[in-house]
Amino acid sequence: MRNVLIIGSGKSTSYLLKYLLDKSVSEKLFITVGDLNIENANKLINNHPNANAIMLDIFDNDSRIPAIQNSDIVISMLPAHLHIEVAKDCILLKKHMVTASYISPEMQALNEKAKTNGLIFMNEIGVDPGIDHMSAMQVLDRIREQGGNIILFESFTGGLVAPESDTNLWNYKFTWNPRNVVIAGQGGAAKFLQEGTYKYIPYNRLFRRTEFLEIEEYGRFEVYANRDSLKYQNAYGLNDIKTLYRGTMRRVGFSKAWNIFVTLGMTDDSYTIDDSENMSYRDFVNAFLPYSPSDSVELKLRHQLKIDQDDIIWNKLIDLDIFSAKKRVNLKKATPAQILQKILMDSWQLAPNDKDMIVMYHKFGYELHGKKYQIDANMVVIGENQTYTAMAKTVGLPVAIAALSILNKKITTPGVQIPISKEIYKPILAELNTYGITFREQEVPYLGYNPLSN
Repeated sequence: MRNVLIIGSGKSTSYLLKYLLDKSVSEKLFITVGDLNIENANKLINNHPNANAIMLDIFDNDSRIPAIQNSDIVISMLPAHLHIEVAKDCILLKKHMVTASYISPEMQALNEKAKTNGLIFMNEIGVDPGIDHMSAMQVLDRIREQGGNIILFESFTGGLVAPESDTNLWNYKFTWNPRNVVIAGQGGAAKFLQEGTYKYIPYNRLFRRTEFLEIEEYGRFEVYANRDSLKYQNAYGLNDIKTLYRGTMRRVGFSKAWNIFVTLGMTDDSYTIDDSENMSYRDFVNAFLPYSPSDSVELKLRHQLKIDQDDIIWNKLIDLDIFSAKKRVNLKKATPAQILQKILMDSWQLAPNDKDMIVMYHKFGYELHGKKYQIDANMVVIGENQTYTAMAKTVGLPVAIAALSILNKKITTPGVQIPISKEIYKPILAELNTYGITFREQEVPYLGYNPLSN
């Protein structure tokens, strides 16, 4: 038997574990899931003979090191900043490693040691990053092989609620880490290329510089820019490209309403609010508004932000019950972002029968034999239920397929890497297609960078 260690049994582990369990007999696999809380792991394992759950504290050498030592490959599903603890052990104990997270500087620093030891440290092999890399490189390489020159590339992804479960005015529910939604876009200006010119959008303008796109059968979406769209320019071989833009997808109208929170300062995570544990939601809103001996909190907010009473944005704020004097924050020394997250979680949690949705869209512009062409490609995945979500499917399956491919020596290039080579993306995308994770491509007239700006 070959031993696979999965560290972490959070929301994206369900499909990952199911894939490996389904193949455990034919591939001679034994899967160990390590976590501080093994209740969810045991539920997913469901007494399968080829798996078990163990208590594993990532900061405890006595539980972490033996678990890694006894494995043939390690899959870390921990929060991104904790991967490095696992990676260091994998170097010392000579174990391959797979994660779905962005490569950190600390992880990249292990590249030479990984190569020297013949170890594969596969990162960014989830959905975004992950499927976005692989699906983009498949088309980019194909265009280049035909002799084409890439002049435009845009890529957008959204973790959203499925249409049949879209039941609030924001057209949004949490399908992933709520904290990441609240603090999205902070930490520097968004940067991208537009027709050969570098463009920058500071955080305070990010949610007012949106663009629209249409996806057949699923309607209209809006996108806002990711922090650094040029991060993969060199890796993708796009150093001479004119337009390069990556972003996050939401339903139309979300960003304009979200900008209310940004403008007020409610998404700030840099300081704590005194006496926050005794605040009501109404007190929290009032803390960001001018004093008035007579005007209500509602009236002050409308005046401050120039929101008409019949504006849909106002209805969206009411929908969150954000002016409630009865609901309490109950968080001690909380930041504004933490309090806002709590308020949103009251309204944006997926109901038991709700389904989530992953949407991805790529636009490729290229020149071939003196003419300009454009390819539009999109992927839509709908979740099954609260355990087997679209997010878990699109994150977990690529991770699982990559891990098994490494064990079977189908992926052999050592080092710290992302899935942008044919050796990796071609077989993984082909297998994902059998699970319904597939892109629809369409040749359309070349439009260039021609957004319907919001």
